[in-house]
Amino acid sequence: MRISLRPLAVGLTGSALAVGALVLSGAASAADQPTGSRAAQASAASGSSEQPPSAIEDFSYPGADKILKEKNLKLKHGDGHIVLAECDSSPNLLKFVARDRADFCFKVIGDSGYLALEVPAVGGVQSHDYKAKVNMTVGTEKKSFDIPKNSWKGIGENADPAGREHTLLEIIASK
Repeated sequence: MRISLRPLAVGLTGSALAVGALVLSGAASAADQPTGSRAAQASAASGSSEQPPSAIEDFSYPGADKILKEKNLKLKHGDGHIVLAECDSSPNLLKFVARDRADFCFKVIGDSGYLALEVPAVGGVQSHDYKAKVNMTVGTEKKSFDIPKNSWKGIGENADPAGREHTLLEIIASK
């Protein structure tokens, strides 16, 4: 029995022609590229080096420069669950007292929170609804204070027999 190779040859030739037609029809042309790619190509062609803003979160405290200027509180970064608030009778507040500035408060949102800051001369804290741990420095020495729920506690220089000035560095709150 004799097998004809002609149908196989025609089939292969048809496939090659179809692939060639796709390439020639502009399947890879700039008009078919996503808009972002065309914008990048246009930017490169014009010599512009403008890049879109980064979407990477650095957890910096929003408005920290303004808060430093207006309230003399240096807020660095956190998880967004401890935020500066008015000192009133709202629930979930941590109220801090310091020798050289007005009392200042933070509201805790959620089950826990973290905030890094740098505030000197802090001497006490009042907690509502949350327990907290505050980390401070005095010179090169690190000190930590545990604050029970619903209590006032002397921290920093008010808890130091020598009365040395402490700087508040971190607030860690939890239910």
